[in-house]
Amino acid sequence: MIAAKRYCFRHVTMDDLDLLIKWQAEPHVREWWDSDEPYDEEELSDPRVSRWIVSLDERPFAYMQDYTVHGWENHHFAHLPEGSRGIDQYVGDPELVGVGHGSTFIGMRMQTLFSQGAPVIATDPDPENKRAISVYRKLGFEPVGPPQETQWGLILPMLATR
Repeated sequence: MIAAKRYCFRHVTMDDLDLLIKWQAEPHVREWWDSDEPYDEEELSDPRVSRWIVSLDERPFAYMQDYTVHGWENHHFAHLPEGSRGIDQYVGDPELVGVGHGSTFIGMRMQTLFSQGAPVIATDPDPENKRAISVYRKLGFEPVGPPQETQWGLILPMLATR
């Protein structure tokens, strides 16, 4: 019998910065992720954002963050109900890309956010990131309008509700 794979989330600490820098240097991450974040203690302690290292059977392999959509002036999801959360993530370990781990751990975090009372979860992939959009659709996200330019770049707004 093969033991079920277990995913676990732990908060990012300053000790994780070398790992995040390594992952963000990977071509599959650099293509879609701003390589300048998070790099300092101030960013890591920002109360608007919960940052996570995701592990598979105790092996760190991914980064995920969820954030209040009401924490920034003129945020493109600020119109959502109070308590809504936004998510962003990447699989950092290139050996584990494209084999189903992303949809599993994202789905787990979504369940946690919904159980904590989030009425809506939003995400905003680059419109050209077909792999991410496919994963989000599989998890119940739907586009809510055309691509739009934001202060963080061109995005496709997508929402999932309980």
